[in-house]
Amino acid sequence: MPEEKREVWQRGPVENIPGLLQPIAHALLQAREELKELTDNFPESFLWERPAGVASPAFHVQHLTGVLDRVFTYARSEVLSEEQLYSLSIEGDRSQTSSNLKELVQFFNTQVDLCILELSGVDISTLTDARTIGRKKIPTTLTGLYVHAAEHTMRHIGQLHVTIKILEGRAQKIIKNI
Repeated sequence: MPEEKREVWQRGPVENIPGLLQPIAHALLQAREELKELTDNFPESFLWERPAGVASPAFHVQHLTGVLDRVFTYARSEVLSEEQLYSLSIEGDRSQTSSNLKELVQFFNTQVDLCILELSGVDISTLTDARTIGRKKIPTTLTGLYVHAAEHTMRHIGQLHVTIKILEGRAQKIIKNI
């Protein structure tokens, strides 16, 4: 199989990323590739659809971006800004979002780039350092935050995949009935 067809983790180490953080970088880069593949031909008209009441594709892409931003903020031992809290409050709210699918995907891509850059500068001797989450100061570690960023991202990519397949199936039925 050609290297470009392999999953990211099968292509070798991500340049400048410490070995212990390679799985995190691989997951984020894999998510970016899968999001591109899922959305390249996705009809914009279905961006806010919620089949069977599940989250819309727009929500998933907004949430993917927002969670990475928030988790990496906690990883730096910082508190969320007013802008981050506002963005969280409007995730999935169509009336508060003017971005189209291409823009939402680009926001995610930019966030992944920022995360990869941040991972490249991590001192691995700090991976077990204590961190807290949110106003309640929920305890975790730097590793815990990075692992959560990766697993949460891939979980939402999986949910998005199913939602998009359902919506694409609906689109095909509509086309056949025309």
